Amino acid sequence: MSSSTAESPGLTAAVVTVSDSCARGEREDVSGPAVAKLLEHLHFSVTVREVVPDDSIQIQNLLIRLAREVRLIVTTGGTGIASRDVTPEATVAVCDRLLHGVAERMRSEGMKKTPFAALSRAQCGVRGRALILNLPGSPAGAVQSLEAVAELIPHALELLSGKTEH
Repeated sequence: MSSSTAESPGLTAAVVTVSDSCARGEREDVSGPAVAKLLEHLHFSVTVREVVPDDSIQIQNLLIRLAREVRLIVTTGGTGIASRDVTPEATVAVCDRLLHGVAERMRSEGMKKTPFAALSRAQCGVRGRALILNLPGSPAGAVQSLEAVAELIPHALELLSGKTEH
């Protein structure tokens, strides 16, 4: 554990890769490790890494469990328009509140690099004291999307902890 992580207690994160082929062991998860590496660089302690198939109920159950264990849950994958892309719906189903501006910022920044970012249906929301953030499945898209909103996350987590004085 780096000293910066030790200086930032409570910045715990989980990375969830949503992919049928990765869950079946047919493809290596590349996005999850890339996102975890960036989160560690941002002084988060990544305490959980999971791979789950594109199944709404499995995703929902995992998000519910993780929201009790960590402060930030980042998913990668399942945010497109294919029929198996159900991560946004699963996220919305378990969130108390949605943060539309966070997802809009990710898409806006992404469109500066590729017009296909407009096809992302990624969501960001709150469950209890946890922030849930959907990222695209491509490693570059996932990292770029997280970088686009990284500066917002610590403040959002402070607000969720009850630190609301400005």
